[in-house]
Amino acid sequence: MSTSVAADSSPLGPLQNPGRVGGLVDVLRRRYLLQLLVRKELRVRYQGSLVGLAWSYVKPGVRFLMYFYIIELIMGENQLENRALHIFSGMIMVSFFTDALTSGTRSVVRNKSLVRKINLPREMFPVSSIMVSIYHMVPMYVIALVGCLLVGWKPDPLAFVAVGMAFAIVVVFGLAVALMLSAWNVFFRDMQNVVDVIQTIVTWTVPMIYPFAIIKDKLDGWVYELYTASPLCTAVLLNDRGFWVPTTDRPKVSAVVEMPDHLFTRGALTLVVGLGLLWLAQLVFSRLEGRFAEKL
Repeated sequence: MSTSVAADSSPLGPLQNPGRVGGLVDVLRRRYLLQLLVRKELRVRYQGSLVGLAWSYVKPGVRFLMYFYIIELIMGENQLENRALHIFSGMIMVSFFTDALTSGTRSVVRNKSLVRKINLPREMFPVSSIMVSIYHMVPMYVIALVGCLLVGWKPDPLAFVAVGMAFAIVVVFGLAVALMLSAWNVFFRDMQNVVDVIQTIVTWTVPMIYPFAIIKDKLDGWVYELYTASPLCTAVLLNDRGFWVPTTDRPKVSAVVEMPDHLFTRGALTLVVGLGLLWLAQLVFSRLEGRFAEKL
């Protein structure tokens, strides 16, 4: 009894498990290690490439040109101004989210040698994969901005708010999903196949290829609310509000009609829900990470 009391009153405090880490907070404290992991991911992705990191600009640039020449010049605008820019601004959100899903889900398994040998916050792996996805997102923003300037972009202050809110939504939800799926993927490798199915569904369940006006005309009731409740749908619409809407020739009020009511309120609520999901994902990850080394 006296021994335990003396131990508790020790100036060093109670003993702690040396493997215990602080989750996402600890990842922020080890930014240098995170930077090394991001560099490693980029080197692996472009290993043996002559062009290297320039591919992050070449690929989205080619996509935008194909949308412009095939859709705008050959098929015509079909009553939707700057359709190529409408598609590309939505594609920024979709491409980031699908890339975050793929790389985030496999992040822990792909770094299994580090998981078994080094004591570091395991959240470091899905976070680094999200950072790499953000890195590839920047060139798409640059190309979208150039496209906007070429067709006459006239943004209002809310356009910049919309773009920032869209970015925050996909990053928060992408990190939350990456944390949760990367942990489950250690135990159930089927998660990688689930992600492939999700990627196919995502492309057609957001107003990227088609305008939101079609959904507004064809869906109603709970189906409409379920569609617009999707965080990715909200992010795509917000990005459209920032990039595509200010390039249209129609009056601003008429252009915004093709957006759901209270878009910014929906975006704020979606971001709050995303933060709650991120907290839950961190909780799930921390419960499962103790068995990672055993399973890997």
